[in-house]
Amino acid sequence: MEETKIPVTEQNQFPQTPKHIFILSGQSNMAGRGGVHHHHWDGVVPLDSQPHASIIRLSANLHWEPAREPLHHDIDVRKACGVGPGMSFANAVKDHLGGGGECLGLVPCAVGGTAIKEWERGQHLYDNMLKRSKESVEKTKGEIKALLWYQGESDTPSYHTAEAYKENMERLIHNVREDLGLPSLPIIQVAIASGDERYMEKVREAQLGIDLPNVICVDAKGLALKEDNLHLTTEAQVKLGHMLADAFLTHFNASPSQSSPCSASKNRVISISK
Repeated sequence: MEETKIPVTEQNQFPQTPKHIFILSGQSNMAGRGGVHHHHWDGVVPLDSQPHASIIRLSANLHWEPAREPLHHDIDVRKACGVGPGMSFANAVKDHLGGGGECLGLVPCAVGGTAIKEWERGQHLYDNMLKRSKESVEKTKGEIKALLWYQGESDTPSYHTAEAYKENMERLIHNVREDLGLPSLPIIQVAIASGDERYMEKVREAQLGIDLPNVICVDAKGLALKEDNLHLTTEAQVKLGHMLADAFLTHFNASPSQSSPCSASKNRVISISK
């Protein structure tokens, strides 16, 4: 895999506001741990995750700035962040939106080690995600195109949390759509690839079984894990970003308000090509 190291001080020229906005949320595998070893990121950025002048991110203090890895460095602050799926996703879709070459905005919201109950309406994580999502379109002509969600590993240790996952995730989807005023907001969730073996398959079953309009599931099972058997490797994160991009471009690359086949899309599963 070709790669390079990007100086963290490098600045890119970028448009002031995005036209196409994507919310990135969940826990550590969305925040990104690719390249993190012994609590430090190695600074290696694959070509598919390189910065681009048309890709920006909403910082923790709600300012738009050039997007670069690690996307969640000021959001998921309790652990070292590395490469996640966000930049490879953005690079893969940027030329296919609108007329191509339009500004794309990423809104990082993921926090490692969080269970889905911590993302309930009224909880800090949910309220912050909602605040950041609303701020991303405030004073811009941008549109939130999708929520990308990768979470569930923290719900695998007990039968109770795994059993409740489907109901909690469906409630989260309904709440986000209602609170953002986007009843058809596309949701692309990731079926987990790791977690406590006792109930990991039960959580996966819940994720794969959600049957709601405009909800697509990308299955991460089979993607390479780091030696901790929990977090995706850098290479796996890049591949996941492409899988998320394929899901979005296949099912949702049109305005949700328009009459299109996307409005009838349900929880189709995108798996790793064998």
